[in-house]
Amino acid sequence: MAKTPVKYYVVDAFTDSAFKGNPAAVCLLEEERDEKWLQALAAEFNISQTCYLIRIVDSASPNPRFRLRWFTPVAEVKLCGHATLAAAHILFTTGLVNSDIIEFDTLSGILTAKKVPDVNPTHVSKIQNCFLIELNFPTVPITEFNSAEVSAISNALNGATMIDIKRTATADDLLVVLTSGKSVIEMKPQFDEILKCPGQGLIVSGVAPPDSEFDFISRFFCPKYGINEDPVCGSAHCALAPYWSEKLGKCDFIAYQASARAGILNLHFDEKNQRVLLRGKAVTVMEGTVLV
Repeated sequence: MAKTPVKYYVVDAFTDSAFKGNPAAVCLLEEERDEKWLQALAAEFNISQTCYLIRIVDSASPNPRFRLRWFTPVAEVKLCGHATLAAAHILFTTGLVNSDIIEFDTLSGILTAKKVPDVNPTHVSKIQNCFLIELNFPTVPITEFNSAEVSAISNALNGATMIDIKRTATADDLLVVLTSGKSVIEMKPQFDEILKCPGQGLIVSGVAPPDSEFDFISRFFCPKYGINEDPVCGSAHCALAPYWSEKLGKCDFIAYQASARAGILNLHFDEKNQRVLLRGKAVTVMEGTVLV
């Protein structure tokens, strides 16, 4: 029997402008598909994340609930912020849900997305959807980095001066802190060398300049997952928020991810419950149908 065609959207997340932020493909499934097909379609889209939504019809929750999975072009991942934001954006803006809260059943547990007012709308966002989407994510614990491979990391960052190195406990990424946000922006990554580093991905961060509107600046490199530089990584900020909370003595941040496409994240670190609230916008740039 022929498979049901799959409706998809391409959404730019953590931005209010098309062709900025981080793109994600959002696929609405009416029936389960096998792993091989899910991974093959993600490779076909060949952007940082493709996510798959399927409605859970027998949920006991008062809020609409969907199963959500995330795939890079080469592998499934356990947590992805920007594709979750993109998925919530599609559900909210296309009328597929009649609720201000959506729940997602994921490999990282139940995650929620909520519509919140945009108290400082830009001219662009006034024309489009005048709300932010708030994601409620678990923090990503960080541990000390005890390794003799510091020289490999230095080579990967083209000799940039490092002042701290941590390791994330769940995703097994490295968190490398440079002397300033300016150094993060100017740093020239060596992707062949990043492949030789321990761990999976490489988060690089630094304090933003005092005259900046931001608190800290970051970039994220993950060539081992088929993504040389992730344009805007929400899950990386689940490690960055608690780190910078301790260093800067605050819980609310405006973060800037300094990729070529660039992105802005509004963050709140809930220390008591060990959660990170990520707030951002998204723009739908494409829609279509998968026929196979």
